[in-house]
Amino acid sequence: MGVLMAGIDSRIVIVGLPQVAASLGADAEQAIWITQAYVLGSTVALLLIGRISDIVGRVKLYTSGFAVFTVGSLLTSLAVDPAQVIAFRAVQGLGSAILFTNSAAMIVDATPADELGLSLGINQVAFRMGSMAGLTLSGIILSFLDWRALFYVNVPIGIFGTVWAHFRLREIGKLERGAPIDWGGFASFTVFIMSLLLALTLAAYGVVETRTVSILLAVSFVSLGVFVVLERRHPHPLLDLKLLRIREFTGGVVAQLLNAIAFGAVLLLLSLYFQLVLRQSPLTTGLLMIPLDISTLAAGPLSGRLSDKYGHLPFTTSGLAIISLSLYLFSTTDASTPYSHLVVYMLLFGAGLGFFASPNISSIMGSVPPVRRGIASGFRATFFNVGYTISLNLAILITTFTVPYALVTQIIRSGNTPGISDAERMLFAEGIKTTYLWLAGINTLAILPSLLRGRRPNRIAPAAVAAIDP
Repeated sequence: MGVLMAGIDSRIVIVGLPQVAASLGADAEQAIWITQAYVLGSTVALLLIGRISDIVGRVKLYTSGFAVFTVGSLLTSLAVDPAQVIAFRAVQGLGSAILFTNSAAMIVDATPADELGLSLGINQVAFRMGSMAGLTLSGIILSFLDWRALFYVNVPIGIFGTVWAHFRLREIGKLERGAPIDWGGFASFTVFIMSLLLALTLAAYGVVETRTVSILLAVSFVSLGVFVVLERRHPHPLLDLKLLRIREFTGGVVAQLLNAIAFGAVLLLLSLYFQLVLRQSPLTTGLLMIPLDISTLAAGPLSGRLSDKYGHLPFTTSGLAIISLSLYLFSTTDASTPYSHLVVYMLLFGAGLGFFASPNISSIMGSVPPVRRGIASGFRATFFNVGYTISLNLAILITTFTVPYALVTQIIRSGNTPGISDAERMLFAEGIKTTYLWLAGINTLAILPSLLRGRRPNRIAPAAVAAIDP
């Protein structure tokens, strides 16, 4: 239920972004922040949420995540300007972080090791069902209602999920009850993440001087150094750095980071391509993008089940290779590309994601001791969200290599109005093609750490338990 709601919200704004931006008078920077605030709001708190769940329990925190997400959705639907939408989307992101972090940890707690890939694959199916619903719902809603309906559609789902989680879930995880929280580590990590993401975003949009970006990057790196020193000295660190000694854990997290950088902006690029280059309506755009999720829906549980039997390596590596191929094929498209070709590319992309995701998560989560599953899930989710945020920034930056920033703003805000000439739309399409090519190269780099973690099956290494388990 939690990932279904998160899946709906992850897509429902993507298709409707031009309409939201046009209604609020948002420029390209604000429009992208409407999507990024959600990610940033979750990323900052992920490690703290993971650590708290290891101490007080995953179920209580998970239930509160439903409530926070629901309140954030309601507030966003009532916003009157871009700044309010961005702020309340961050509240949504916090609720999503609580759901996202604890979801995988609770599944691992409740699932036998030889069924872990399948269980995580089923969880992925729920997310993809929500994603497909989000694509079609957004088109239907925008055809008949105001953009605010994109957000208050979450409210009844959230209320139901909060009540159901409260009465149905039971705590079964191994916890460190009474352990102190490393607030110094949380503060330094928050400064690190905020400074890094702000620097990347401001650099991508070119809205501040280079000196400001340099200062933010310096603050980020200093904060990271402080965080590492504090974590090495604290008896109960926010992030146990000994986890990085586990090869399966580190290799999986790095591969996931690079993959998130590569695929995070793809759905937004596809949505803009269909709406602004091919002049399709929001509803039609949502329907045209469904093949991507159908293939992920089919590949996720299959790869999860097979990885339980044969190990994760063949499926994570082949999944990444398929994603790289599909991104390269996307880079060859233009306004004259037949939709049948786009369907093949989306099917490949979705299948690659399905083959990679659940075995990779199973490899990461299955390699750590039970008492560290909360923080391991938080660390994994943090790297995913950082990569996703970088992807959106990078997509804008690379697009502006071809298309002037002012034109990008004009195109995004134009929706389907005739205010943009055919020549300008074709120029925008060229910028998207260049972006896909860069993303294909970045995703290909993820194959190396995926391979280097080895062929060991999804189990907790005895040395890792001895090094980490208190």
